[in-house]
Amino acid sequence: MTTVEPNLPIDLAPVSELLESAGVPGARQIESARLLAGGTQNIVLRFSCGGRDYVLRHPPARPRPNSNTLLAREVRLVSALRGTQVPHPALIAARTDPGEGGAVFYVMAAVDGFNPTVGLPAPVLDRPEIRHRMGLGMMDGLASLAAVDPVAVGLGDFGKLDGFLERQVERWAKELESYSRFEGWEGPGALGDVAMVGDWLSRYCPRTMKPGVIHGDYHVGNAIFSEDGALQAIVDWEMATLGDPLVDLGRILISWPDGGEPKPYTMRVERLDGFPTRAEMIERYAARTGRALDDLPWFEVLACYKLGLILEGSHARAQAGLADKATGERLHRSAVALLDHARKIIAGA
Repeated sequence: MTTVEPNLPIDLAPVSELLESAGVPGARQIESARLLAGGTQNIVLRFSCGGRDYVLRHPPARPRPNSNTLLAREVRLVSALRGTQVPHPALIAARTDPGEGGAVFYVMAAVDGFNPTVGLPAPVLDRPEIRHRMGLGMMDGLASLAAVDPVAVGLGDFGKLDGFLERQVERWAKELESYSRFEGWEGPGALGDVAMVGDWLSRYCPRTMKPGVIHGDYHVGNAIFSEDGALQAIVDWEMATLGDPLVDLGRILISWPDGGEPKPYTMRVERLDGFPTRAEMIERYAARTGRALDDLPWFEVLACYKLGLILEGSHARAQAGLADKATGERLHRSAVALLDHARKIIAGA
């Protein structure tokens, strides 16, 4: 017997088959399957079987051309993190060979705790010191990831390190250009002077980097906390690769509220007061990693540039009728704000 949320966008039979082949008890009796709020790129579904809770990550009903490739990389990354100090969900089973017309997907153990963008439990709402601990925990988790030796965990070929920073502008500029394939997209004009941001990044690109594993989309929406503020797990590793870990630091700082004041793409969390200041976050990261942060403004501009162009992709898909229109419009507004913020950082640099 299977009890699931009605109108799920995927068939759970292949999930049951995978779990059964992995020896998971009760694999044929998936219960309480329900979609989780979260990413716009993949289906995230929580369910129970055999008295335990699990989480499935699966391509969307209308997969992107690279959906299977990206999820297969994610499976490899999560597998490699086993045994490290990086908090992450345990991998239970994965299908990395989709076969004809199939999908790559994986199942991980559910992590007890809460996602701050979904809602803060009463103890966290009532006690600012818990929210402060959460912010510092994000820095500790990022420092743990920066300490991972890619070669030692089998990820030596997980990304191309040569010219990593130099390639970023061209990589994301081409992504923006590719949206012209979506009929009905209004084009990049509403984003302002994107080329100016790209030119500045190319001109002031750091000459050296200390490489490592990067998450690629590091923010509180991709974290799970316990009610005492401890970071339980970092999730959504779809954009992970090898490169400069300061990319992740720049990403979280552009969304971080400083003294409760929101940023253009501030994390959607209520309440914002109590969280560490930007200066505290930077100090914590520097103390935990020993990394030089002289080029931090460059990484913040890159984060605005990259995230803004990625979000505009959802807008383009929405204008072509391939994604929710309201979501596309909301993300477009965020893209505009991010690129405006990038230009402000440049003006003050």
